[in-house]
Amino acid sequence: MPGRRNSDFSLRSVHVAMTPGERFAEFLRAAGKRLTSQRRWIVEQVFSHHDHFDADELMGHLAELISQRKLSRPTVYRTLAELVEAGLLRKMTLGGRSVYEHEYGYPSHDHLFCQSCNRLIEFHSAALERLRDAVAREHDFQVLSHRMFITGHCAACRRAKAENR
Repeated sequence: MPGRRNSDFSLRSVHVAMTPGERFAEFLRAAGKRLTSQRRWIVEQVFSHHDHFDADELMGHLAELISQRKLSRPTVYRTLAELVEAGLLRKMTLGGRSVYEHEYGYPSHDHLFCQSCNRLIEFHSAALERLRDAVAREHDFQVLSHRMFITGHCAACRRAKAENR
C-alpha cells in the first residue's frame, strides 16, 4: 500500500551514556572552550526534536534570542560546525543547501530523497546491512559506517506531475 510504513524499515532506538548537551560540553572542554549560554541554547533547540534542518530554519527557531541580541548568526554557524566536529550532527548537501541531522544517539539509517520537493525519508534495512557486511568480508574490509541516498520522486510529486499533464 503506498505511503504505508513497513515496520521492517523503521529506525531502532539507540542507548547513549550522555545527553547531547553533556557530550558537547565534554567535547568543548577537551578543545579548551566553554559551554556558553549561547551554545547551550543552540544545542537545546537542535535536540528538542528530530528533523532535518538548515541553518536558516534553526535561526527561525532562535529568532527571539537573535532579535534581543543575546545570540548572533555567526555564533549559530560556528556552533553548528562544532556540533558536526563533535560528532553530534551530520551535515549533508541536498538540493543545493546544507542540511543537518542528528548523528549522536540516532540509529544508523539510510535515505530516500525526492528531487522534486526535497522530501527526505529515513529508513533502516537489516537486509542492506547484511549485504554491506558480506561485501566487506569478501574484500577483507572493516566497515565503520555507511550512508546511502536513493534519489527519485515521491508519490505526491509523481501524482502532481501526472495531474498536470
